[in-house]
Amino acid sequence: MSDDPRGPVWRTAVLGEPAGNESGKSNKYDKETRRIRCLLCPHGCELRPGETGVCAVRRNHAGVLETATYAVAVAHLDAIERKPFYHVRPGSRVLTIAGPGCSFRCNYCVNHRLSQYGQVADVAWTGRPAQPAELVAQAAANGASLAMSYAEPGLAPELTLALAALAAPAGVPIVWKTNGFLTVSAIDLVAGALDAVNIDVKAAGESAHRRLTGAHLRPVLDAVERFRAAGVWVEVSTPLIPGVSAEPDALRAIARHLAGIDPDIPWHLLRFTPDFRMRRPAPTSPDVLEAARATGRDAGLRYVYVERALGAAGRETRCPACDTVLVQRGIWETLESAVTHGICPHCGQSIPGRWG
Repeated sequence: MSDDPRGPVWRTAVLGEPAGNESGKSNKYDKETRRIRCLLCPHGCELRPGETGVCAVRRNHAGVLETATYAVAVAHLDAIERKPFYHVRPGSRVLTIAGPGCSFRCNYCVNHRLSQYGQVADVAWTGRPAQPAELVAQAAANGASLAMSYAEPGLAPELTLALAALAAPAGVPIVWKTNGFLTVSAIDLVAGALDAVNIDVKAAGESAHRRLTGAHLRPVLDAVERFRAAGVWVEVSTPLIPGVSAEPDALRAIARHLAGIDPDIPWHLLRFTPDFRMRRPAPTSPDVLEAARATGRDAGLRYVYVERALGAAGRETRCPACDTVLVQRGIWETLESAVTHGICPHCGQSIPGRWG
């Protein structure tokens, strides 16, 4: 139950252990230390009774790790291209849901009125208890996937697993737009429930990433590899943030890292727009985005996309073998796709993704 009827409703959480206990199987705190360790993200918060983690949506309450993320503040139908996913069922729709909370504190966050609950004083709780059966039924009725986005879905493994238990029999895929800041245990717990993830890689270096997000970069890079190894389809997004990721050297480093994992990973270059605490820098120019796209291709990435600033050419998918345009997209929707069962119909080249 909630401590405040206008605030979150708290539920028992997964991935906690008594501080000093390495079992990871119990959420009850050590009676001597009265602390519990959250194992969901690499912050690894050790919480005394009454304390809340860095994310502000997981807490130690009476010796039990609890979460406020079994909640929905946003629920609406979208084009899957808006997540963005370009190699996942093009032209389909998703029912996008989000509950408040994030493990990052990005100064440019366009969703800060939702994601920064508990970290910014004037961000109020806007969630309501989630009803998984209703959400899955709504998605199924619209032939849609279920997407978790806007805030950080990695903070809601409990809701993700509850949705998956109902969504799988109904043929409803579940996808995440995530910061990827998760422990190995968390990734292994949810990977089987997810069809696809789009992971934000926001910086090339540790110091720049910590300055922007308040969190380490390495776990994010590791998440790209681990989700992919688990059979989850992975796309990556990089916002071109001034002083963090917009410089050529930073973009080159990110692109080379991704190409070293798999050159078929789609890389989405996102235009920076001033918001929240970063209102002075100008939006990313088309010239910078065009140069960034060339950087990705030069690094060996086969699919590099820019959503808006470069027009239709920035959004199209070309066959890496014969250069035929296979998928044409508008700003937020697929106009035409020639990919057939994951194959280029002109030369037979495999085009990886979830095309069904």
